[in-house]
Amino acid sequence: MTRVLIADDEALVRGGLRMILTAQPDLEVVGDAADGEEAVQLATRYAPDVVLMDIHMAPTDGIAATERILAARGETRVIMLTTFDLDEYVYRALRAGASGFMLKTTPPRELAEAVRIAARGDALLSPSITRRLIDHYTATASVVAHPGLAELTARETEVLRMMALGLSNREIAEQLFVGEATVKTHVNRIFAKLGVRDRVQAVVLAYRSGVAQLRR
Repeated sequence: MTRVLIADDEALVRGGLRMILTAQPDLEVVGDAADGEEAVQLATRYAPDVVLMDIHMAPTDGIAATERILAARGETRVIMLTTFDLDEYVYRALRAGASGFMLKTTPPRELAEAVRIAARGDALLSPSITRRLIDHYTATASVVAHPGLAELTARETEVLRMMALGLSNREIAEQLFVGEATVKTHVNRIFAKLGVRDRVQAVVLAYRSGVAQLRR
């Protein structure tokens, strides 16, 4: 059972999210918070697997709350929810350690699946956000060396490049003619060697370091 905490300053939104998630047999809502400060308190109390976090809350916004939650409990995954599809919030959320970024217009079925994906340790971004994220780092960020890259095997580097192209574990397994469990092992080793939390952080590092390049 995946334990979920909801944080949003609108009661109707919290109620709607709770209805969507509790309708799923494998998801349990352990609490809901009306602001970032309460989200931090409830995350400490209930130790959720995933937090659905609104960005725009006062006095403590979702990004500040995410930083505090992840500093105290790194294994929690945070999905940022907002009505604004703006780059500024994407970059701030990812720097805070968020595992995903979803718009509040996301269909209920996709939202529930997003929670499952985050709980598995994968990361999720809408295709439009992923593209802009990659464009941002390849166009404006200087190449940054990372010592962990030298520790990757040739196969792990290949898997990292495929991850950067947006391929899932299943798709990578099909291309490499190996089992999906083997790919998952490679991915976990990549995370450990690079010291990253999930796919988003690994992909950002791959582009910033020059290991991956955008295909146009």
